[in-house]
Amino acid sequence: MAAISRVFGSCRVLMTKAASSSVATSGRLDTGIRKAVPVSQPLANFIGANEISRTTAVKKIWEYIKLNNLQNPENKRQILCDGKLKTIFNGKDTVGFLEITKLLSQHFPKSA
Repeated sequence: MAAISRVFGSCRVLMTKAASSSVATSGRLDTGIRKAVPVSQPLANFIGANEISRTTAVKKIWEYIKLNNLQNPENKRQILCDGKLKTIFNGKDTVGFLEITKLLSQHFPKSA
């Protein structure tokens, strides 16, 4: 019985340390792809803001795609671009969902 309480006591200590470290990491500053930066004029017109983070830009584009049913019904991984999306996706008629971040990179400034 003493061995069991020793094992569970150790687990309790480890879980306490894990919980306290996860609370500390949740308050990080917005850096990297979460940092709002100036964007190109076509993307600013699409999103409606001159500064936005990469993650927020992707979320807004997916909201627009879902709202306007622009996914190919036969292949949901393919996006059927309308006029607004063509302005930010180099005039392409269709875009694969994995291409979105690659095509968006041209609208964000290169970091020094």
